This record gives sequence, structure tokens and C-alpha cells, in this order.
Amino acid sequence: MAKVKEHSFDISAKLDMSEMKNAVIQAQKEVDNRYDFKGITKDIDLSEGNKTLILLSSSDQKIDAMKDILISKMNKRGVSINSLEELKSEDASQGQRKFTYKIVDTIEKDEAKTIQNEIKQLKLKVTAVNQGDEIRVSGKNLDDLQSIMKHLKSLELKAPLVFDNFR
Repeated sequence: MAKVKEHSFDISAKLDMSEMKNAVIQAQKEVDNRYDFKGITKDIDLSEGNKTLILLSSSDQKIDAMKDILISKMNKRGVSINSLEELKSEDASQGQRKFTYKIVDTIEKDEAKTIQNEIKQLKLKVTAVNQGDEIRVSGKNLDDLQSIMKHLKSLELKAPLVFDNFR
């Protein structure tokens, strides 16, 4: 009797930082070339080490416009908008406004527990094991694994979920 193969996939919040950098570069170019941004301070600063993104401009409206441009560039490059979490907005020097965003690239413990509970509530024959930065889901039925992915995508979670290592 042949052993039934077990299938699995990993859930993580990995961020392709090179794609994020490209999105920032494209957004900065578009902002630099837009007429409504001529002659004013406008800066998009990505700090990989600190995992932060800073938008700097003359008003909240200009920053909102910059964020919209950045989000459209992120979408085109397949980077989830959930990768940005607003930390603070504040006045900067010379009457400028500064918005600071945290780059989310991990699933926090509470959210990992929520994900595991959601998987349990589906009552499928699978196991979900937390492995630090990722959750490994395994089971014998491929359809079960795919329905878990579909269900998790429909939830309002903070972390930008990435499904990989599907085997």
C-alpha cells in the first residue's frame, strides 16, 4: 500500500525589498515630474535598516497624493499595501509635514494565533504549525489547502500574507 503524500505551504509576511525599492524610485520620479509638486519639498525616503518609509511635503494633501502614487506603484509591482503601517504624522522643520510608516514584513504573534484559529474553525484535516516567522500548513488534500488560502485572503488582517513553498 502506497503512502499518501502530504502537501504543505508556508504563510509568511515576507516583503520583496527590491520590488519595494523599485516602487519607491518610480513614485519619486512621478512626483518629481508632476506639475502640482513643482517648487515644493517632496521626498519619499525608504530606510531598509530601520524598516521605515518617510513621506515629507508641504501639506497633508500633498502627502496623501504622494501616498496614492506610491500605492499604485506598489500594486503594479505586486507589493501588498498592507506592508505599510502608519506610525505617526507630525510637523517637520520649515512648516513641512512628515508621515512615518513602518514596513511590515513579519506576522505578529497575536495575528499568527488568529490565523491558526481561523484554520481550526474550518474543520479541515490539516495541521498549522507556527515556525517563528511563518506558519506551515500541511494536509493530504490539495483542495483543503487551497480553500484555506482563499479563506485567509478574505480576512481583514494587518500582515500582508504571502503563500509560498506550496508542495
